[in-house]
Amino acid sequence: MDTTDYLEFDALGLAELVRTKEVTAAELVDCAVSQVERWNSKINTVLELFDDTEAILTAAPQDTPFAGVPFLVKDLVLQAEGRLNEMGSRLTAGLTAQADSDLMSRFRQAGLITLGRTPCPEMGYNVATETLQAGICRNPWDTSLSPGGSSGGAAAAVAAGIVPVAHANDGGGSIRIPAACCGLVGLKPSRGRVSAGPGAAEGLGGFGVEFAVSRTVRDTAALLDAVQGAGVGDPYIIAEPGVPYARCLETAPAPLKIGFATQAWSGVPVDPEIQNAILDIARSCEALGHHVEEAKPTLNAEAFSNANTDLWSASIAHWVMDICAATGRKADHSTLEQATLAVYQHGTSLSAVDLLHAEDTFNRVNRDFGQFFCDYDLLLTPTTAQLPWAIGQHASNSGSYTAHGWTEHVFSVAPFTAVFNCTGQPAISLPLARSKSGLPIGIQFAAAFGREDLLLSLAAALEQILPWPRVAPQPLE
Repeated sequence: MDTTDYLEFDALGLAELVRTKEVTAAELVDCAVSQVERWNSKINTVLELFDDTEAILTAAPQDTPFAGVPFLVKDLVLQAEGRLNEMGSRLTAGLTAQADSDLMSRFRQAGLITLGRTPCPEMGYNVATETLQAGICRNPWDTSLSPGGSSGGAAAAVAAGIVPVAHANDGGGSIRIPAACCGLVGLKPSRGRVSAGPGAAEGLGGFGVEFAVSRTVRDTAALLDAVQGAGVGDPYIIAEPGVPYARCLETAPAPLKIGFATQAWSGVPVDPEIQNAILDIARSCEALGHHVEEAKPTLNAEAFSNANTDLWSASIAHWVMDICAATGRKADHSTLEQATLAVYQHGTSLSAVDLLHAEDTFNRVNRDFGQFFCDYDLLLTPTTAQLPWAIGQHASNSGSYTAHGWTEHVFSVAPFTAVFNCTGQPAISLPLARSKSGLPIGIQFAAAFGREDLLLSLAAALEQILPWPRVAPQPLE
């Protein structure tokens, strides 16, 4: 198989070729490595290719949904035994995972062949994947632009055609934002759907969710089937799907009541091209037989931003203090970028009562959004307020940010995503539109808690009538 053929298939398609012995997993790995060689000097999307691929191929199970499919893991949260886990930071340089996390074990069990790591912003708290530790990751659709963050490395690798699916995670939009910037499918599952254990119970107080980015809805559904479910000792267990998610794609959903919004709760401006795209998708949903009307839940955006700042700051302070204790390093400008250091310092200043006040804010948000989804099946919004932004627009070492200022700056381009990390509801970004210049526009749908089935069913229907390009244009040899 050559790379031209490789790019024609999604992950399930490649696995089927391996299953029918039309290609070998080793041939797919060769194609993926060839794509790294073609792209990485241009977009810096692979931190490391592992040097024991032959052993990985030998150990991989064969009769599995994704047998032989090349895969990459994000350098944040998820741990793979014996691999570096550096969190995009000089502070954590050289740290190695001692054991597989539950999700890594499930990726292995699904047959995925993990070839290496993708970069992320420092501690994951940015909408751009640019660090002093690893350099600048670029968008394969336009290398002057960011692929988003924090899963920007994963999204750039999938959009470039290096791998068809890659690990990602989402604490404020970090799956959905890069999916929007890079023209991919990005599902943030419900809280508790995918285990973060055993090293963590709830990342970011429950805001953080583990999963992936992909190029097709069916890959997303099948991968969720493969990895969903609580791990041993998880803090709670949510209801498992009534039928496999892959089967939800076989039938269009019954008529749904969908609210839509083109304006951000925070009041930041939304690009007119993105607003028009939302109106077009609303009409497409009506054409599929759904009832669509302008409506959205209420949200005190200022109170939510303040509470979100405190949550992220406390979490990063916790991580930094533990890393410093483990390594003997100090948290200062030699180890942390300016914005991260400000966030860390704010986190160390907070009291337990401050965090309980933040929890009060999150409770109000959850109640208001829960009530909205008693009346509506889905909410349609932009994923981002801007088209993919320029490299450097969100450089976290180039200003004099406070923790609150950095939070406002980060979410100025993505004001629609973090609220669903708060509520724990599933939300998906779909690449259903393009700007006049050809850039991807992400369209977000959110559903009530536990209703990934609705999101995936509608996503499959929209994918049929509004197909999108699977990969970015390939560079000349």
